[in-house]
Amino acid sequence: MLADSDTRWKWGALTAQRLVPEGPETGGRLDGFLLRGRATPTVRQLAEVGVRADALREVTGPGFVRAMDRDRYDIIVLSLVGGAVQAMVHGLAHAWRGAARRPVVVTGYVGVVYEKLADGLLLRHGADVVLANSRHDAERFREVYRGVGAPADSVVECALPFLGGARYDERARLGRAHPGGTVVFAVQPSVPDNRADRTYLLRRAVEHARSHPDREVVVKLRSKPGEHTTHIEELPYQKLIDRLGDGVPANFRLAYGNMGEVLDTADLLVTVSSTAALESLHRGVPTAVLTDLGIRESLGNHHFLGSGCLASWDELDAGHRPEPDPGWLARQGVAADGPYETWFDAARERVAALAAADTLPPLDPYYTRATAPGYLPGRLARYGFAPDGRPRPGAAPEDGDGAGGLRRVVRHTVREAARGAYRHGVQRVAPVIRRMGEL
Repeated sequence: MLADSDTRWKWGALTAQRLVPEGPETGGRLDGFLLRGRATPTVRQLAEVGVRADALREVTGPGFVRAMDRDRYDIIVLSLVGGAVQAMVHGLAHAWRGAARRPVVVTGYVGVVYEKLADGLLLRHGADVVLANSRHDAERFREVYRGVGAPADSVVECALPFLGGARYDERARLGRAHPGGTVVFAVQPSVPDNRADRTYLLRRAVEHARSHPDREVVVKLRSKPGEHTTHIEELPYQKLIDRLGDGVPANFRLAYGNMGEVLDTADLLVTVSSTAALESLHRGVPTAVLTDLGIRESLGNHHFLGSGCLASWDELDAGHRPEPDPGWLARQGVAADGPYETWFDAARERVAALAAADTLPPLDPYYTRATAPGYLPGRLARYGFAPDGRPRPGAAPEDGDGAGGLRRVVRHTVREAARGAYRHGVQRVAPVIRRMGEL
């Protein structure tokens, strides 16, 4: 499995486990690869997911392609941003050209798909299996592929691999230190994306704790300062809370950790548009998607139209608890009919059938030099591949020697400089340094 950030490691590792369950009867083994880049997760971030790989290695794109062969692997899960998926598909297609047998290539999305639907999907086309996390997504994915005349039979409906956990029991809060319940505000690295809005949301969470002393308010953070996530966090809440100036009540705290463990004691999940809302809804935890900043595509909360979960902090302060719409939940692959364990049956069967085949056709992505001559080469070059999928001359070697090794040292130094800038509050300098590190 190849991932390029903490969130995608979570989706990819758990998806791999769903597709090939562990146990002596399957002989399943998970080798993890981390695509080197600005969002490469730290050891702490990997541990927070709670999935251990049998082996773990950081690689470049060409290095990953060189490591993939049928003798070693049966299934490859690409848990990456769309452009990286497309680059790996072309790189693997070139490496396996003329081979009778090859691994099965699987990809998908890590959560709610609310932007860049066509762009992201077409960049994922060419994988043998494109997983859709719900019936709603499966229908949209097939529509996009058919709309450009591309085969849509790679789309397979399943569910988010990190749902599950104990069902919510409202009576459990009565035995805890705060009998009024625990309110969890699940924040996001880049939504909203400005200081004023993020400070507003943080202040409202603090005020909710202050006006409800029988409740505990927990702000669930994604990363520690200096760590990177799928999306760049220019304004971490840890920094903003230091600037509130009026202190926080004793029943308010910041928290890291596995989201599933946080939800074990949650009585209300509040967010702008985090995938945590789907985890919460699946368990039956009351869930509020905030409307304070409007319902806007840039915030992602428009995805929850019709869910019954839209609410403001004012309404929550007054005691409102949203009631989710059952039909909406079913379309989104949350609390659907049948046990959760069966939702991956179709994907397991498709992957197993492909893996058992004597031969598989060559990987055949929609984007080629003929269909996207002004777009594809740039996507591939960013990850070290020429337009025909072969590694570009001078692509970073894996042994750390030569120009590639020097580039990695420079990138590491630049990333450390950005982290130091954050630690010292130099928030205008850090984004510029980080972007230099991506060159």
